[in-house]
Amino acid sequence: MGRKTNQCLETTPEKIKQINPENIQLLNDFMTYLRSVDRSELTINVYENDLLIFFCWGVDNAKNKFFTEINKRDIMMFQNHALQQGCSASRVRHLKAALSSISNFIENILDDEYPNFRSVVRKIENPVNEPVREKTVLAKEQVQSCLDYLVEHKKYEQACFLALAAYSGRRKSELARFKVSYFTDENIIYGSLYKTPEKIKTKGRGRNGKQLICYVLYKPFKPYLDLWLSDRQARGIESEWLFTDVHDRTQPITISRMNSFARTFTKIMGVDVYLHSFRHYFTSELARANIPDSVIQSLVGWDSADMVNVYKDIDADEEFGKYFRDGEIVGQKQSSLSDL
Repeated sequence: MGRKTNQCLETTPEKIKQINPENIQLLNDFMTYLRSVDRSELTINVYENDLLIFFCWGVDNAKNKFFTEINKRDIMMFQNHALQQGCSASRVRHLKAALSSISNFIENILDDEYPNFRSVVRKIENPVNEPVREKTVLAKEQVQSCLDYLVEHKKYEQACFLALAAYSGRRKSELARFKVSYFTDENIIYGSLYKTPEKIKTKGRGRNGKQLICYVLYKPFKPYLDLWLSDRQARGIESEWLFTDVHDRTQPITISRMNSFARTFTKIMGVDVYLHSFRHYFTSELARANIPDSVIQSLVGWDSADMVNVYKDIDADEEFGKYFRDGEIVGQKQSSLSDL
């Protein structure tokens, strides 16, 4: 991404060594449980990191108590500490979610060992969840101008990557999983969409995540795909992955390299570009073309059409323009992908 999350709370190896051994054992048992119910390693690592933050805090601030002895005052003090250290309300909620999860583990799985344990985490009201960073809303002109600049300077891989992000709405980790073989004439449907011939791992529970067929808008993406495929061939890159690790072209592109691309886009556009903003852009452009929410839901792979409104960055005045013009009430234009 083009911006970094503030790491307001950190742990150190020295402090971790001081954590109550009972808490370390409880943490290890909880990690084992999460693996036994097939949670992804990424999810497990997040839980472990957040719980270690709490336990490290507890060494100096909660008498290094065993977790079952933690009370409401401890939770209140930890929440206040996190806020004072600069954590956002959203970050505090995530930390408390980890505490709630391990509490549920004790209540539901270790109830024979701790029959009197009751979670107190939710007894402390969460802080008001206000945005701490302004959301970047990308205009069509900004994205096109960036693409033009990248092509002019022969940065074809970055142009293709930006185009894929903008015209598929896929998450960062998903962009890394696209293969060259997905982009053939046989995989074009209705003359408008590339449809992946196999499912791609997307965000979801379990080590395999949520497996989805993914779609890319054909017309706006194809010119940048062609430029990159030609450049790849000239460079002798033969990887199955559309975007690769710069040090090992047989491997898919790394998160750090995608973040580097986002920083380049930020410099070119002059706004704070993070890759998730293209998910908003994709949703908004489909909505502007009057694609029904149910269709957008299917294209992105959401479980509910309600998610369309979360990602659609169209203000009320723009919406009114679909229905009111020149003093009259007008109907909506026919839905079309050709306007994208």
